[in-house]
Amino acid sequence: MKLINEKQPPTLISWNITLKCPLKCDHCYVDAGDREVADVITTKEAFHVIDQICEVGRPVLILSGGEPLCRSDIFDIARYGTSKGLRIGLGTSGYFLDKKTVQRLKESGVKAVAVSLDSDDPEIHDSFRGVSGVWERAVSAIRYCLEEGLYVQINMSVIRPEITAVMKGITFGREIGVRNFQVFFPVSTGRGKEMGVESPEQYERIIREMLVASRDVDINVRPTCAPQFRRIAEEEGIINPRWGKGCIAGITYCRIYANGDVTPCPYIPVSSGNLRETSFYDIWYHSKIFTALRDENALTGSCGICEYKTICGGCRARAYRGKDAFSTGWCDGLMPPEQISADLCSADPWCTYSPAGSS
Repeated sequence: MKLINEKQPPTLISWNITLKCPLKCDHCYVDAGDREVADVITTKEAFHVIDQICEVGRPVLILSGGEPLCRSDIFDIARYGTSKGLRIGLGTSGYFLDKKTVQRLKESGVKAVAVSLDSDDPEIHDSFRGVSGVWERAVSAIRYCLEEGLYVQINMSVIRPEITAVMKGITFGREIGVRNFQVFFPVSTGRGKEMGVESPEQYERIIREMLVASRDVDINVRPTCAPQFRRIAEEEGIINPRWGKGCIAGITYCRIYANGDVTPCPYIPVSSGNLRETSFYDIWYHSKIFTALRDENALTGSCGICEYKTICGGCRARAYRGKDAFSTGWCDGLMPPEQISADLCSADPWCTYSPAGSS
């Protein structure tokens, strides 16, 4: 069995630190809103989680949600993580990010802020996010962060399968001073089970057109939840050393849910353990799921024989859910690993590529 990154610590962790959120986004995978998880991690427990992470490494820790600024202790948690040597980022809608809040984040040690901005059109963005005026708040938040010298990234979800709409959003972000963009292709779960890109062919076409359109511009654009972009980039002769592997779930990345459960990524609703009961060290290095995801030889179907598997790997969430499972499931209904099947390592149903040697 060939394990990749067997002893490598995580480089990136996202933490759904709360499910509370003032927005009603069409694509939300955890049904965030007015409610909170009954057994949400407390402040004291959050400090202990950070201590556990630090026993393994010093990754970038993204405090996300829901809306992380719904937690009154978010500044304390960020400050504690910073004091332990973690690089702390915030994933936010920008709804609560006024100038004073941005300054408090900076004082707490937050180095980077990713703000969701899905369109250059306020009406489209507000409709998708379910609240009027959120586009204006997001744009203002971006400007406040830039003024304070924070690293800013725009997180854009592909909500209309048109390359023109995607590039107009990126161009607008560039015009207000942002140079880094994560373009998300939502996995069809939760509220987003019937939205976005309609077919694998459309999905691949948009990725290719986006990479080609942004290759000679002074920005960094990374498709996310679309690992095939690495193959497509190579086919187009586009190289970016900052990209890393297409799918990093369980390899250099994981997600912590609001109750302390750890999953390979937000879209794989399979708990590898809960941090109240199992150490992060044991989960990261000994989980059956993480071990399987690090074994390139465990991949089956077209992903298993693909010459691009070392840089792409296929979307493990889409593989797990399968072709007919897109209309079911929230990513907060966490299942124990005993209930998973080999589908986690099967072919990505949204990849159109035929590997060399396949029939």
